[in-house]
Amino acid sequence: MAFATVIHLEMQLEGNRRLVCGQTTSDSTDGPIETGLTTIESLVFTHKGSAEEAASAVINADLPLATGGATGVTLGNVAIHCVSADVVYFQAIGF
Repeated sequence: MAFATVIHLEMQLEGNRRLVCGQTTSDSTDGPIETGLTTIESLVFTHKGSAEEAASAVINADLPLATGGATGVTLGNVAIHCVSADVVYFQAIGF
């Protein structure tokens, strides 16, 4: 199973800056949070669950992150590392 991302909210902030909120379901492997942003300045995410996660998902990139074109990073994607099938809620800010 691949990662599946659902965008719940997209909002235009000042200038070209955008806020994107959603959720990603992982499959116990490394994979992308698909934000749709060209440059990701900030990413905050949290694990969904009814208990603590001993090994929760972590971001696998340095921010700000330019995506698309010659960067080698698929447009709008931020890589995360998961060791269990997680659902993560995220908030990303960028362009």
